[in-house]
This record gives sequence, structure tokens and C-alpha cells, in this order.
Amino acid sequence: MAVVDETLKVYGVNGVRVVDASIMPTIPSGNTHAPVVMIAEKVSDMILGER
Repeated sequence: MAVVDETLKVYGVNGVRVVDASIMPTIPSGNTHAPVVMIAEKVSDMILGER
């Protein structure tokens, strides 16, 4: 039922990734800023590793 795969690439669309709070399966009870920044940093490392 997910829209993105484990590398946050959107299924069925080439070249599009989603890197925001909408990819979290469960929204944390506190502020979402820190988790979103951590997700963005992780995905940027994955993108750089693909090159």
C-alpha cells in the first residue's frame, strides 16, 4: 500500500522521490522537523551513493 519504495522513489514514475513527513508510516507524537531532516539527510546520502 506504499507509494514509495525503500529508496523513496515513487512507484510508476521515473526520477521522482518523496522526501517529507508523508512517507512516515506512523507520525511521531512530537515535532516532525527533526525526523524529516534525518530522512532528507539519509536520502541525500543514498542519492550520492548511486553516482
